[in-house]
Formats: sequence, C-alpha cells, structure tokens
Amino acid sequence: MIREFGYDVSFEQVRSLIGMGGDQLMPRVVPGLTDKEGDGSAIAQRRKEIFLKHYAPKLSPANGARQLIQHMLQTGLRLIVASSASNQEMEVLLKAAQVDDLLKETTTSSDAEASKPAPDIVEAALSKLNKPPNQVLMLGDTPYDIKSANMAGVGAIALHCGGFDDVTLAGAKAIYDDPADLLAHYANSPLGKNA
Repeated sequence: MIREFGYDVSFEQVRSLIGMGGDQLMPRVVPGLTDKEGDGSAIAQRRKEIFLKHYAPKLSPANGARQLIQHMLQTGLRLIVASSASNQEMEVLLKAAQVDDLLKETTTSSDAEASKPAPDIVEAALSKLNKPPNQVLMLGDTPYDIKSANMAGVGAIALHCGGFDDVTLAGAKAIYDDPADLLAHYANSPLGKNA
C-alpha cells in the first residue's frame, strides 16, 4: 500500500512494527512522513480502506477469546479496550473477535494524542476506569502493548497470537499462547492471583 505512493518499503520493514499506531509507524518506515498530512494522510486513509474492505471480513477470533472475556466478566473484573485503532476499526475488530456484545468500554486513537507504544491510550483507559495503574492489568499481543502498559505503570500479560516471540514480549508479567491458554491457566496467572 505504501508502494502505491512511490515509497520503497518492504513487508519485513513493517511486520515488526505491527501493533504500533500509524502516527508512530509511518515516520519509522519513511522518515519525515506523518499520518496527519500529505502522502502520509493519504496512505493512512488507503490503509484503512484496504483493511475494512479486504481484511476485516476475513478476520477470525483468537482461540478462546470469547470464553476468556466471559470468564473475566464472571469473576467481576471491569474490562476496557485500549487500542490505537479508530472507532470504526474498533467496532469491526470487536465484532470479528466475537466480543462486541461483551466489551462496551473502549479507548481508541481519538482518545489519545499519541498511539502505542506511547502510554497515552492506556492512560486514557485508566482515566475512564478511575483506577490507579497498580490495580490494573493489560492483555496485549504486541511489544507495543507491553511497552505502552509499562510506561503507564500498568502490568501486562502477553499473548503470542500477535505473532511475536517471548524475546519481543519481554516486560510482560506472563506470556501465554492465546486467550484459551490464559484461560486454562487462569488461576495461576497474574489475573487469578490478583483476584
């Protein structure tokens, strides 16, 4: 998609940055480019169009996602989504994960000045929860989720379903394969221990 605009950027350059917000990712792959104006803004809009039209309809939930969210709610946890996605993308992602009826509180790119790995979105979620960071845990599947949480003073639990290995997810309190794996080990996880 970036190549459509004349920039020579490979998939490999972008893959390791997946999970980072566009405002952070774009200048890393093309110095000086911003998602707020010019080509950068056009690229951001094109990326969103491609995602919504071609990829969103094919998304499937991570193994055990709905069951984990249901269990967390049954144990009395208050859940909020903290994502660099836009509001429109968030709706699509929650529906694809089959948890849109379970997760009603969200923070998105419109709630923060800077996206992940900056802590802004996590801090916005903390503000909505009205909880101190040491009373909150965040689930994430990219190193940018972990970094964002840690910068906000929030502990993080990592999931491999984002395609990242243990080394890149360092900084998490615990790492699980996917939501089903976390659910299977819930009692001994940071979530179960902090219940």
